[in-house]
Amino acid sequence: MVPAASDGAAVRLVRRTEQAFDRLFGAPANPLRQLGALAVWLLWIVVASGFWIYALYETGVDGAWRSVQEMNTDQPYTSGLMRGLHRYASDAFVLVSAVHLLREALLGRFRAFRWFTWVSGVPLLWLAVISGIVGYWMVWDERALYVGVSVLEWVSVLPGVTVEVVRNFLDAQAVTDRFFSLLAFLHIGVPLLLLLGLWVHIVRLARPQTQPHRWLAVGTLITLVLLSLFWPALSMPLADPSRQPMVVDLDWFYLVALPLADRAPILMWTVLVLATVLLVALPWWPGSRQGRAVTAPGAVAPARMGSPAVVDPVHCNGCTLCLQDCPYAAVTMVPHPLRPASRMALVDPDLCAACGVCVGACPSATPFRRSAAVTTGIDLPGTPLQGERERLDAALRQLETQPHPRVLVLGCEHAARLSRPLPGVQMIASACTALWPPVFIEYALRHGADGVLVTGCPPGDCEYRLGPQWTAQRLAGERMPHLRAQVPRDRVHLVWAAREQGEALADQIARWRERLDTLPIQENSDD
Repeated sequence: MVPAASDGAAVRLVRRTEQAFDRLFGAPANPLRQLGALAVWLLWIVVASGFWIYALYETGVDGAWRSVQEMNTDQPYTSGLMRGLHRYASDAFVLVSAVHLLREALLGRFRAFRWFTWVSGVPLLWLAVISGIVGYWMVWDERALYVGVSVLEWVSVLPGVTVEVVRNFLDAQAVTDRFFSLLAFLHIGVPLLLLLGLWVHIVRLARPQTQPHRWLAVGTLITLVLLSLFWPALSMPLADPSRQPMVVDLDWFYLVALPLADRAPILMWTVLVLATVLLVALPWWPGSRQGRAVTAPGAVAPARMGSPAVVDPVHCNGCTLCLQDCPYAAVTMVPHPLRPASRMALVDPDLCAACGVCVGACPSATPFRRSAAVTTGIDLPGTPLQGERERLDAALRQLETQPHPRVLVLGCEHAARLSRPLPGVQMIASACTALWPPVFIEYALRHGADGVLVTGCPPGDCEYRLGPQWTAQRLAGERMPHLRAQVPRDRVHLVWAAREQGEALADQIARWRERLDTLPIQENSDD
C-alpha cells in the first residue's frame, strides 16, 4: 500500500471521517460518499415545498407578511410544516453543497478531465445563496428589511450605484405590489437557473448519481420534518421601512456575509471575488496529480498513466460496450471506415479519464493467444493491455516459487494496497479495477493462481465513479463481458477496500487463503 502520508493530512482526515461515517450510517447510506446526490434530493424538497408555499403567498405589500404568518398560525401541521421544510432543506442544501465542494477539492478531484465539472459547479453555490436571500426578502418582516437594506447598501459601493438609490428603493413609497412581484419572479427564476446549471454540471457524466440511497433519502426527509415540527420557521414582526430593527435573528447559512458587509463592504466584495476566481482557476493550479507507481510489497508496478484511450478500427466490431460503460461519456459511435454499414467507437480525448474501464469492456481482448500480442478494439497507449498481460505473467512467474494456495490480487491504484508481504500472494494494481477484462481472471487461474482476488475502491468512492459497479456486474454474469460459467466461482473473490484499509485487505486475503487451502490444487493448463 502507498503510505497514507503521501496523501497529505487533509486527505487522510477526509478518509478517516468517511470511514467513521461508514460505521455510523453503513457504507451504502454514508452521506459523505453521496454529497452530490444528497444535494439534489434536498433541492427537490425545496422545490416541492416552495410550490406549496407559493400557492398561498400573496405578492403584495399588505398580503406578503400576513400570508406567510398565517401558514404557521392557521395551518401549523400543513403549510407551517412546508415552510419549515423549505427553510431547513434550503439551509441543508447550501451546507451539503459547500461540504461537497470542499471534499472534492481536498481529494484533488478538479483537475484534468474533471475541470469542466468543477468549474460549472462553483456558480451553483452562489445561485443558491442569492435565491435564499431573495426568499428571506419576500417574507417582509424585520429580518427581510435588514436583509434588503444591507444587500442594497452593499451593492451601493459598486461603481454606478449610490446610497441614495438604495434609500429611495426601500422607502415606504417604493415598496409596492410590483416590488413583491419582482421578488417572486427572482425567487423562481434563480432556482430555474440553478437547475439549468445543475444539468450543465452533470451533462458530461454517464449515469450520474442524482438520488441518494433510499435510506439516506428517507432519513434526511424525516429529520427535516422533525426539525420543522419542533423548531418551526417563524417570522419576525412586520417590516416598517421608517425604522431599522435593533435585533435581527439571522440564518447563518445564507446571511453570514451581511454583518461583515455592513462593516467592510469593499473588503467583503474583494474576498468573495477572489475566492470565486481562485476556485474557478483551481484546475489549472500547478502540481496536477500524475499517475503513481505501486510501492506495495509484492506488487508489480505499472507505467505512468494519463494518455486518452484510442480505438483500433481493425479490431473494433461496433458492439457499443465501451460506450455503455464509459463513466464520462467520452465514447460515441461513428461510421466505420473499414466496414460499410457498420459503426465503430470514437473517443473524445478531452473527456477521457484514461481509467481503462472501456478496455475492460471490450470483448475482443483475450490473453490466451500467447504467441501474439494482445489486441483489442480500444486501448490505453500509456498502459496497453499487452503490457498488462506481461505484468500478469510476471506476477504468475513469481507465484510459481511460493507456497500454495497461490493468490493473485488484481487491484486499483487508488484503493488499498497490501500493507505487508504475504506468502503466496502477488498484487497488480491498475488505473481502475474495471480495466481488467474478466477473461484475464480465467487466464490467471489456468496459469498458476489457485485463486484471484479482485479489489478496488468502495462503491460510492470510486476514483472513476463506476468501476466497482461494472466490475461486480461482470463477475456476477450480469454485464458483458462477463466471467464465463466454467470459471470456478469459489476461486474468485471480490473485496472493496479504500486506500487506508491496507491492513484490513491483508487480513481478508489471509482469511481467504485459508478457505482456498481446503480446495484441491489446480493444475496449470494452456489454451
